[in-house]
Amino acid sequence: MEQITVGFAFCGSFCTLARAMTALETVKARYQRVVPIVSQAVADTDTRFGPAHDFMREMERICDTRVIQTIKDAEPIGPKKLLDALVVCPCTGNTLAKLAHGVADSAVTMAAKAHLRNGRPLVLAPSTNDGLAAAAVNIGALINRKNVYFVPFRQDDPTGKPTSLVADFSLVAPALEHALQGRQLQPVLLGA
Repeated sequence: MEQITVGFAFCGSFCTLARAMTALETVKARYQRVVPIVSQAVADTDTRFGPAHDFMREMERICDTRVIQTIKDAEPIGPKKLLDALVVCPCTGNTLAKLAHGVADSAVTMAAKAHLRNGRPLVLAPSTNDGLAAAAVNIGALINRKNVYFVPFRQDDPTGKPTSLVADFSLVAPALEHALQGRQLQPVLLGA
């Protein structure tokens, strides 16, 4: 197990949270310390995919540490250099927009902003219905930004949702490994 501390942040793409939890387990099996972080939407919203409380307790069980769920608790990530890498999985279109424009108004975006100031890797696993529409400009801005890496992604339903993109969550751990070496896992755009 590697002596690296990884932040693992969850945003409100509720239909992908189960797959994100599987990715979290894979990352935790590889890295000694993993710190869970959640957006307010994940912390507060019960959905047909499960109660928020259950998701957060499962994150804490896997990581054996408390979930960071406030801006106040996320802010020290930067000045204290608490993380070697930060994964945002799933990363919604809303969060992509905030990251692209420097908005830090949630625990996840504050964690990312605080973490990036240390020049360490940020790994994004997009899950957004407008990835090939409004969110495309934000993906383009972030993919070109230093220390920002993407989990390879694809259209998840080209016929039913032609602008929707989702990362291949089975590639979170390899994308993280590459990012820690300063490299983007390729190809970024996956086929059907």
